[in-house]
Amino acid sequence: MKYRFLTLIAALFCIGSFAQKDTDSVKRPKLVIGIVVDQMRWDYLYKFYSLYSNTGGFKRMLKQGFSCDNTFIPYTPTVTAAGHSSIYTGSIPAIDGVVGNNWYDKLQHKFVYCTDDDTAKTVGGDDASGKMSPRNLEVTTISDELKLATNFSSKIIGISIKDRAAIFPAGHLANAAYWYDPGNGNFVSSSYYMHDLPRWINNFNTRRLTDSLYSLNWNLSLPQNIYLQYCGADEQSYERQPFGSDQKHFPYTLSGFAKKDYGKIAITPYGNNLLEALAEAAIVNENLGGNSSTDFLTVSFSSPDYIGHTFGSESWEQLDDYIKLDKVLGDFLSFLDKQLGSGNYLIFLTADHGVATSPGYAKLHNLPGGAFNDVLFMNSIKQFMLVKYGSADIIRGLNEDQIILNHEKIDSLHLNKDSIIASIVEVAEQRPGIARAFSIKNISNTTLPMLQKQMFSNTYFPGRSGDIQLVLQPGYVAGDGMGTSHGVWNPYDAHIPLLWYGWNIKAGSTNREVYMTDIAATVAAMLHIQMPSGCVGKVIPEVFEK
Repeated sequence: MKYRFLTLIAALFCIGSFAQKDTDSVKRPKLVIGIVVDQMRWDYLYKFYSLYSNTGGFKRMLKQGFSCDNTFIPYTPTVTAAGHSSIYTGSIPAIDGVVGNNWYDKLQHKFVYCTDDDTAKTVGGDDASGKMSPRNLEVTTISDELKLATNFSSKIIGISIKDRAAIFPAGHLANAAYWYDPGNGNFVSSSYYMHDLPRWINNFNTRRLTDSLYSLNWNLSLPQNIYLQYCGADEQSYERQPFGSDQKHFPYTLSGFAKKDYGKIAITPYGNNLLEALAEAAIVNENLGGNSSTDFLTVSFSSPDYIGHTFGSESWEQLDDYIKLDKVLGDFLSFLDKQLGSGNYLIFLTADHGVATSPGYAKLHNLPGGAFNDVLFMNSIKQFMLVKYGSADIIRGLNEDQIILNHEKIDSLHLNKDSIIASIVEVAEQRPGIARAFSIKNISNTTLPMLQKQMFSNTYFPGRSGDIQLVLQPGYVAGDGMGTSHGVWNPYDAHIPLLWYGWNIKAGSTNREVYMTDIAATVAAMLHIQMPSGCVGKVIPEVFEK
């Protein structure tokens, strides 16, 4: 009897011990927020530092958070879809399959857009803007892994002006992704996520914030002499004129676009205001950060990319955009403090890519570089194919600096593929602006500096990659020379900011070289969850408290 009593006591003690352990939970923040600033070079943090407000977002994150000042993209092309995918998967295009914004799919025998999905339907509109999904992404995201770790109790929402910048970060298991439809000024989604827009999104769309923002017009935030010190003259011949040929410089009148042209908002700083307002609405209406499990919100500010492409990286417009974005970020942090409490949320801020110096600006200041007219180049290559092999159709096209061959045509003409590639390489390397050209399939045998070889190899996905890789001379930008662009291996496109702020983040910085792929691995370590299925990144231990 005594033995049975002692056994019962021991059993109750063990049960009590286990029950006590069950009450202990893994410590996680209420909400994780991933912020991507589209087309933000790392040096913008410091180049414009004295112009940022002490109450703005950039200085607050730099002073109170942790900055990884030598963060690089480990692949090329450095473009939006690949960048957003890599940030949230910790992977590279060679593994996750997102080799660019567009690619030629060799299995489907057609060019595809990165988030195209013919099985999906637009939710919130009657056009094709919502026929999108993350199905072309071949691996999981860090948000997917959080969803799995909490048995699907975490809420995951992605938002952006661009569809691909909302869809890929949110991942396969997202509750929703929303992006802007320039045709009607509404945020829309896809049937991949839902059948109907939630009431709060419909209410947000009904507010017609785009029209209200247009009424503010676009005026400078600071005195003109400051912009002169940083950028030179306002009006430049290499800047595009998106608001009409009669509007070539500040101030810009936007009120005339209200209720008429909803696409112009993306080429102004007000695209950032619009998205920040949506982020606040999502947090409040979805109770993000107020649930039993950690939630995840991905926010990608697209306007800096649109503005940079249009006016150039050294323009008054882009400088003013960053000054205004700093305030938007500061307001967002203040909102989060009020809504969730300081220290209860975790933020990382980074970029999907950087940007090159405008070719026109480079020419004006005698810098190396210029415009590489890819359209004229391809026309000349097709003409060369016609003369030498009797058919211009041997070439399908040029995409992300990769020449894509028509293999079916080559086979039907009984031509030697290797000879065609060799002849194109020989011609290409004689053209101004092209430093190298090589067969992508044989990259391991190509004589290239190891850094370049690694970056090109990290993007080779057989079913979606082209046949011949062009490597532009430093400073050269594909296009007509207006505005600027990005997409190459060079530091101006591959060196990006990486700021950490909030929950368990130490104040400080490091100059140790880290990579875009390390972001997902570090978030996984902080949350004590599995890394995404294609993750090749490493944890950055300096970032967080142990």
